[in-house]
Amino acid sequence: LVDFDSLYAAGVRIFTDDGTVVDDAGLMREALLASARLPGCVISQHAEESGMVDGGVINEGVVSARLGLKGRPREAEAVIVDRDIQLAAETNGRYHVLHMSTSLAADLVREAKASGIRVTAEVTPQHLILTEEDVERLGTSGKMNPPLRTDTDVEALRACIFDGTVDAIATDHAPHSRESKDVSLSAAPPGMLGVETMASVIWTEFVAAGLMTLDRFVALLSTQPANVAGLVSQGQQLEVGKTANIAVFDPQDEWTPDQSSLQSKSANNPWIGKRLVGRVRHTICRGQLVVADRALL
Repeated sequence: LVDFDSLYAAGVRIFTDDGTVVDDAGLMREALLASARLPGCVISQHAEESGMVDGGVINEGVVSARLGLKGRPREAEAVIVDRDIQLAAETNGRYHVLHMSTSLAADLVREAKASGIRVTAEVTPQHLILTEEDVERLGTSGKMNPPLRTDTDVEALRACIFDGTVDAIATDHAPHSRESKDVSLSAAPPGMLGVETMASVIWTEFVAAGLMTLDRFVALLSTQPANVAGLVSQGQQLEVGKTANIAVFDPQDEWTPDQSSLQSKSANNPWIGKRLVGRVRHTICRGQLVVADRALL
């Protein structure tokens, strides 16, 4: 384990192994014990049991069978989430599920919250909208970990963003070079872009479609993620004297993402070519204008 106390004293509040699962239950328990004694400290987990997904390329199901690819089973996520929730209950630690992708995990998180266990969860736009059936169309831009799942999972996750099971919508932003993605599904690294298109995608698919209110949009993309991460200067009300961390979003701006309209040097974005409504026009970070008229300064 890292030196939690020193990092906490330096201002770190979220600890994670990023895209690598903490398989060792004893190690995870120690981490959760540390979070229990350090106010605001969160242990976040990429929840896929490594022995079940080793060598897996996409979701284990009809598409993986059709393409002759080894799959990553849905149960691999549930196994880790179930274990970690039990550890969080025992230790009173703060546990966060990164990029939750299955109905199985969603049910576990919902039950844990109802029991008062200190657990939060996030989902990505891709897991709220796309399924394993989109992989053949998207190619390597549709390969990510956890993988795109089934219609049943998408339906369950959509329910979660309205019933309080999910606290945040996050990007799981993972840029890759064209060269690294211009290979077979098996050889390509997992991950896709998301930072520049997330707000637009959620606005288009949910708010503009009449499925989500403006207040819920702001909560899931701003205030609640900031609360989960303990970022006291983010996601707050606009007040004189407060740190200026502001995104100016134009809900009427219609655009179609392409390589020329994105600031990223990467192109592994499944929303390229899709007509979107709404776009971030300006961004102020710590009082400094960093995005002006959609361009990174």
